[in-house]
Amino acid sequence: MVPHLVTALTGPINELEQRVLDSMPALERWFRLEWMEHTPPFYSAVDLRNAGFKLAPVDTNLFPGGWNNLTPEMLPLAVQAAMAAIEKICPEARNLLVIPDNQLQSTFYLANVARLRQIFHMAGLNVRIGSIDPTITKTTTIELPNGDTVTLEPVIRGKRRLGVKDFDPCTILLNTDLSAGVPGILEEIHEQYLLPPLHAAWATRRKSTHFKSYEEVAKRLGKLLGADPWLINPLFERGGAVDLGTPAGRDSLAGQVDALLTKVRRKYKEYGIKEKPFVVVKADDGSRGMGIVTVRDARSVAELAQTLAHAAPGAGPKDMLVQEGVLTRERINDAVAEPVVYMVDRYVVGGFYRIHADRGEDEDLCAPGASFVPLAFEQSTHLPQPGVKPGASAPNRFYMYGVVARAAMLAASYELEATDPEAETYA
Repeated sequence: MVPHLVTALTGPINELEQRVLDSMPALERWFRLEWMEHTPPFYSAVDLRNAGFKLAPVDTNLFPGGWNNLTPEMLPLAVQAAMAAIEKICPEARNLLVIPDNQLQSTFYLANVARLRQIFHMAGLNVRIGSIDPTITKTTTIELPNGDTVTLEPVIRGKRRLGVKDFDPCTILLNTDLSAGVPGILEEIHEQYLLPPLHAAWATRRKSTHFKSYEEVAKRLGKLLGADPWLINPLFERGGAVDLGTPAGRDSLAGQVDALLTKVRRKYKEYGIKEKPFVVVKADDGSRGMGIVTVRDARSVAELAQTLAHAAPGAGPKDMLVQEGVLTRERINDAVAEPVVYMVDRYVVGGFYRIHADRGEDEDLCAPGASFVPLAFEQSTHLPQPGVKPGASAPNRFYMYGVVARAAMLAASYELEATDPEAETYA
């Protein structure tokens, strides 16, 4: 199913689409050269927003769930990319241990685990699911609504290795973002490949660091396309440690909101955009879509302080991010929609539209009540249709989404290099 744009302001996006298509050989060469110098995240998912006048990533997930939303037609791409990723990291790999999140009561999440198991099994690996949930003390098989099953086994920790009973993996795939912190059982593992690395978890990672890296990538991509980087880049302010329980903390956040709104108003005026600008305030570390608040006026920050506090529960200062809000003007059956692009290694392997009938075009859609419609990526990611009028071709639009998503993935690789605790440093 292809969404429709409900806006007359498709001019800039159609022009951007044309520039992307015209620059395709240069674009692909640029990505190819970047991947010779930088290591892509093992897997990733990027949330995009298409406002008609702007297309930008608003979140990059390095421990993506939701693989069950990819259609069976997308599986060959995912399997081939998984083969390439594993071959690059551990060519002799035989056994893969997947460590899931502890949302074991969610059959929707476990369907995602089952899909990951299927992808890596088809890539030629023996796959077992090892749980670090303390409630899983013995082998537990859970039936899924579609008739599939997931067998969870308690993880066994040796001196320097992880495994499950009678299974010694050379590679461990984390499918949990460790937002509550890194458990000791995963630390100081030196004889196995841990993917993604622990410094990709929210215990270390900050969204402001990612978007600073993305800002750099967007400038370079904009130069290559001959386009204003703002068309693909959400402006942001790193809120820093803000104590929302104090007047000084609320005033500090209000000042940052006001400064960013001023910058966005200038860009709207430059492009003749009549919309009222807004910003999104959220926790700088992972918030799983919780506590994300839309703000249109700095004066409302004080009123919203209690809601904002849910982004980072607990007393004391919390790291906050103030990000330019990007409307989503895409609709599926009148419900607001946003594309989510999935990647393994450096390859786009599919995606879906996140839709929410009860949310507005300026609100976060990653919330209870969201549903998912697969993108038609299986036939279009690498096969755009040159010469077709901009805005008229789903493959061309999806190719452009893939380009921006890969730019966000490249930014994540920069980010991981900069935060790697084992990276060599030079005086």
